[in-house]
Amino acid sequence: MRFLGILIISFLILMPLEASESSGGKAPKHDWSFEGFTGTFDRAALQRGYKVYREVCSGCHSMKLLYYRDLIDIGFSSEQVKAIAAEYTVIDGPDDEGSMFERPAKPSDRFVGPFANAQEARFNNNGSYPPDLSVIAKARKNGVDYLYNLLIGYTEAPENFEIGEGMYYNQWVDGNQIAMAPPLDEGYVDYDDGTSNTLPQLAEDVVTFLKWSAEPELEVRKNMGIKVILFFIIFGIVVYLAKRKLWRDVH
Repeated sequence: MRFLGILIISFLILMPLEASESSGGKAPKHDWSFEGFTGTFDRAALQRGYKVYREVCSGCHSMKLLYYRDLIDIGFSSEQVKAIAAEYTVIDGPDDEGSMFERPAKPSDRFVGPFANAQEARFNNNGSYPPDLSVIAKARKNGVDYLYNLLIGYTEAPENFEIGEGMYYNQWVDGNQIAMAPPLDEGYVDYDDGTSNTLPQLAEDVVTFLKWSAEPELEVRKNMGIKVILFFIIFGIVVYLAKRKLWRDVH
């Protein structure tokens, strides 16, 4: 019984890894490669998702918690990461004369955001401040399912539904109105690997990337959990056999 209790406790420790994403809310559940006890990230999907972020989302949204070198974890080579970073400019300094200067970004730099400050961001977005997307998949209720359904949920408003000025109808957000214009549509991004660039595919890939950015350690944590459970199983068997051998003659 003690051995069984250890296994149950070990399993319960790992359960919260996925439970937080599927509880509550009205957004339909989507199937994700990284879900489940042994789920993993699809590296091809992560790279496609980064391309969607880079070509579409990065025009308004920052990802301040990511470094360009982090892209190595999703399958890009060191040379590719250097080339990606060099496309952006950062402010550095001061130099020997005490002045700040511009230089190409390096892999060790954080992702460069689209705006210099919050005021500029609001000015360019009709007063709305686009949230940073680094951990958005954990910050929103229902996480990845909410984000996926939001991206594909733009439709024509029902008859007699009043839309506020500068707002868009979306069937999956609270109040069914959102200030963000539809960010994605079929064909917005061309994939290098030939994957179909339908709206659902674009949404799935970019949300997969956002999940990775929010929990880059997800696979490591799951692997560690599996190892812990295997350890307890083996340890329990050894203890049980040792107990039987030691107490065999007593009984």
